[in-house]
Amino acid sequence: MVSRRSHQKSRTGCTQCKKRRIKCDELRPACSNCIKHSITCDFQTGSPSSASPAHPPKLLKQISSIKSPDSGRSSVRSRPVISNGLDPGDLQMGDLELLHQFVTSTCYTTSNRTDSHDLWRITVPKEGFHHDFLMRGILAIAAHHLSHLRPDRSADYQNLAHSHQDKALSGFQTAISAMNETNCHAFFALSSLIVVYAFASPRKPGTLALTDDSQDSPGEASWLPLIRGVNVILQQMWPWVETGPLRGLLQPGVFNTMDIKLPRPATHQLKELAGLCDSAAGGEEAVAAYQDAVKALQKCYAKIFTRASVECEVGTAFTWPVEVPDKYIQLLNARAPEALVILAHYCVVLHHLDNYWWMKGWAAHVMGNIYNELNASWREWIQWPSDTIARNEKCLVWRPLSPDMIPSHTPVSMTSL
Repeated sequence: MVSRRSHQKSRTGCTQCKKRRIKCDELRPACSNCIKHSITCDFQTGSPSSASPAHPPKLLKQISSIKSPDSGRSSVRSRPVISNGLDPGDLQMGDLELLHQFVTSTCYTTSNRTDSHDLWRITVPKEGFHHDFLMRGILAIAAHHLSHLRPDRSADYQNLAHSHQDKALSGFQTAISAMNETNCHAFFALSSLIVVYAFASPRKPGTLALTDDSQDSPGEASWLPLIRGVNVILQQMWPWVETGPLRGLLQPGVFNTMDIKLPRPATHQLKELAGLCDSAAGGEEAVAAYQDAVKALQKCYAKIFTRASVECEVGTAFTWPVEVPDKYIQLLNARAPEALVILAHYCVVLHHLDNYWWMKGWAAHVMGNIYNELNASWREWIQWPSDTIARNEKCLVWRPLSPDMIPSHTPVSMTSL
């Protein structure tokens, strides 16, 4: 027969332990059993009259780090603050849910380049732990993604997204004046996420913009300046980023695309656009802007059509907004019909990104609004891109590059994702 282990009876234990007939360790301000079972220990109210026994330092440290269920009356010292200044008592399960969503799902949806997925999953969040504005941007994108995945809670997640994004942008604007070799990687990552956020935001009916139109410039197609602005920031930090931990997010460049043979319908439309631009209204400056925009569009078509496996289709698609001249943006904001027709043909490129949740439906949305902006005499110019999108055709389908088309040294372009 196994003998019962003896122990010294405690006659000064707490009432809860006595009721449960278990040994009380009599630790103050709450015994270990009460803390373990999340119940209020009467030591906290001072019921037992005996003095507290001496406690081993290790146990005191454990107790001091535990927040009692009845902390309002507890004499436990203030909760410790961890090295990054966050109070463990401020743990937000909603934010942890968003971070979990980002590293397990959302990180895989920003790019089709598999070699960039671990950078978004591991390296970017790691940077976010050192830069609050980046972490806010990460949580904002994750909230938008959950809004897309869980329609029953869409409004709740969108509110979270807006809250985090506002704080991300505020911190971004405050800190960017002090951008340097150390923090530039956080600015680079958030800049990319800002573009994704703009496209992920709910569409505003009746506008060409992919974000809400500003009050100062009603009707302005603000998504184009946004992409161009991000590119300007990237150029400023380029020497640092190309050798830093996020260099794998940079978009590899490609060969000369002007000699690539595109599908016949695309080639025909580009030739028609070039003729339209040559006789466009607005003077020589406007004609030159339209011509440059069409040349940039031809390059973009070719890059999408012959995209190498190392290239991200998102980054490739966003080269056109970066390369068009400022004058073209001005003409587009003025709703010049030639500018709108060119934009309609760029929607064919945007449609190639329709499989991304944050781009879903944008090509059709912009195309529909362009159609409404143009009068009947101009609508025939957008028939081909409109029909292509309506039929859900990916007319610039990717085909592998032949070895002789890839240069031995491939430059790097100013695009990411």
